[in-house]
Amino acid sequence: MKIFTSQPDEQEESHWLSVSDLMAGLMMVFLFIAVALMLKVNQDKQKIQEVAVAYQENQVAIYDALMSEFADDLKKWDAEIDQDSLTFTFKSPEVLFAQGRSDLTYEYRQLLQDFFPRYLDILWQFRDSINEVRIEGHTSSLWNGYVTDTQAYFNNMELSQDRTRSVLSYVYQLAPVADRVDWIKRHLAAVGLSSSRTISDMNGREDRIASRRVTFRVITNAEIQIKKILEIQQ
Repeated sequence: MKIFTSQPDEQEESHWLSVSDLMAGLMMVFLFIAVALMLKVNQDKQKIQEVAVAYQENQVAIYDALMSEFADDLKKWDAEIDQDSLTFTFKSPEVLFAQGRSDLTYEYRQLLQDFFPRYLDILWQFRDSINEVRIEGHTSSLWNGYVTDTQAYFNNMELSQDRTRSVLSYVYQLAPVADRVDWIKRHLAAVGLSSSRTISDMNGREDRIASRRVTFRVITNAEIQIKKILEIQQ
């Protein structure tokens, strides 16, 4: 009697070979997908790094241009320019506004007539990379002895907002910038910050005089460019 066993063995071997071929094929597909995803992530990282480098270079270029233009005026105006935040700060509150008032002093109007057209000329060179220019008003935490700290904060909030609106309204109407009012409308904002960012002295106590200030801060569009890259990635 003859027993044939080779055919089932061959079928079983063929079956396992086909399964292993399928698994090998799937592994190759997953490998290609993983490689493609890694390449995309690396490309996105590179794009973000390129934006970050361009942002830093642009920050430095704007700062250098502002310093080149205003270096001789900073001491006269008691002003400073912060390189990291591109903030131009006027530090003498008595020159800007009378205490508790939002109307510009004569000295401050004269200063703005000189400062703002030149400031805008510098920013105009970098306008494609600028998202916003904020005129920010800051106060001390002091109001008077008859209100609570919360009331003082909101009273100072109203005062700081009124002051920045006064500054924006004044520079908006300056004759030398008349041909750029559309850009000013779209990019300049008046922001009152009350006493949220007071300045402390060396002993950690609030410097009430230094805390009363007005700043012009440039915000570039680098963050927007990075956000667009992240949205595309998702």
